[in-house]
Amino acid sequence: MTTFVDRVELHIAAGNGGHGCASVHREKFKPLGGPDGGNGGRGGDVILTVDQSVTTLLEYHHSPHRKATNGKPGEGGNRSGKDGQDLVLAVPDGTVVLDKRGNVLADLVGHGTTYVAAEGGRGGLGNAALASARRKAPGFALLGEPGRSGDIVLELKTVADVALVGYPSAGKSSLISVLSAAKPKIADYPFTTLVPNLGVVTAGSTVYTIADVPGLIPGASQGRGLGLEFLRHVERCSVLVHVLDTATLEPDRDPVSDLDVIEEELRHYGGLDDRPRIVVLNKVDIPDGKDLADMIRPDLEERGYRVLEVSAVARTGLKELSFALADIVAKARAAKPKEEATRIVIRPKAVDDTGFTITQEEDGLFRVRGDKPERWVRQTDFNNDEAVGYLADRLGRLGVEEGLMKAGARAGDGVAIGPEDDAVVFDWEPTMMAGAEMLGRRGEDHRFEAPRPAAQRRKDRQAERDDAAREYDDFEPF
Repeated sequence: MTTFVDRVELHIAAGNGGHGCASVHREKFKPLGGPDGGNGGRGGDVILTVDQSVTTLLEYHHSPHRKATNGKPGEGGNRSGKDGQDLVLAVPDGTVVLDKRGNVLADLVGHGTTYVAAEGGRGGLGNAALASARRKAPGFALLGEPGRSGDIVLELKTVADVALVGYPSAGKSSLISVLSAAKPKIADYPFTTLVPNLGVVTAGSTVYTIADVPGLIPGASQGRGLGLEFLRHVERCSVLVHVLDTATLEPDRDPVSDLDVIEEELRHYGGLDDRPRIVVLNKVDIPDGKDLADMIRPDLEERGYRVLEVSAVARTGLKELSFALADIVAKARAAKPKEEATRIVIRPKAVDDTGFTITQEEDGLFRVRGDKPERWVRQTDFNNDEAVGYLADRLGRLGVEEGLMKAGARAGDGVAIGPEDDAVVFDWEPTMMAGAEMLGRRGEDHRFEAPRPAAQRRKDRQAERDDAAREYDDFEPF
């Protein structure tokens, strides 16, 4: 059974925001005590965080679907809904987050580093929060905003200072087992190592990590063998160590050609040309291996490589190798720029930024895009005329109607608010009176302004009685 997974596709969904509540306070002798609907709770986020105790993505390989909890809806009595609980996913140090197209979204290095992969939806406002001087008792509430969802790819790139690369059975696992406390599997057949092994080495005052990368073969950068699957684990290293087998029994192989093959695969993979190299001639405890090492060492040194002869079995040359690697790692760490504290940069929006854009498509449809208009549409209950009128008021205040007129829209033209796959489409009518606008201010009704014959007759009779009373008061007897 697979115990090491360094690449998974994760299907995540943040929690939806809870709906706001439309409620009116009622009690004895006070049936209409005003709006008291509470707000909905915020949906939970999906957060990735680096945990040093996690070394593989195996858990997400078995359970790739993850969802945060939804926010609770608001209730009457000004009771707001409970926020959804954030879903925190622990990932190994060195995890890279990518989208489906391969674009890097985040590079998580360092214990405690976090990344919000999906934001939870906002909770809808209750009618108590929507009340104003003009709208004293709203008969509607805003809906909760749906949480973000989608697919992301997690790739693990081992965070190590030194990477051991070479052909299968070159002795990389044996070397890391004697340099550190790591206990990798060691056997006399190719591809014994199926996963990268990490070890910690102490050389003087320098402590560094060393990784044993599974064996590379010709064509590894194109997917042959295990190379392409694990070449990503050498990207973060400070130094590459070529482990060459000087006692190979294969007649068509020799250490120099092995080095050329591995270098060619690293070149095809890309991004590793600037890393310093050290060549380790392993298995010099064997007489033939020692003779071959003496023969090829001058040629390798002429190429500019630093060459060290070691034997993992006899444990010779290990101290020199350990301190040589520590020296290179220390120089690489000193050359890195110092990390500065994250500065908070405030970028205010331009004064002329309307917050939305209007474009006309080929079929004549006018499309409105912007965070505010799209969020307002998602929060609107289109089964409630007053809520639709409130949306029209907000869009009007934002300047959407004026923008449509400037863009050349005419009455009856189609207008879509939102992206192509999730938009609200309607026929635009300039200055169209919505249902909420017809209601007027709270306490007013336009129906009272219409002709009312019965009420007019009562007013006329009352006026006649008032005139008769005044005539009687003005009458003077003889």
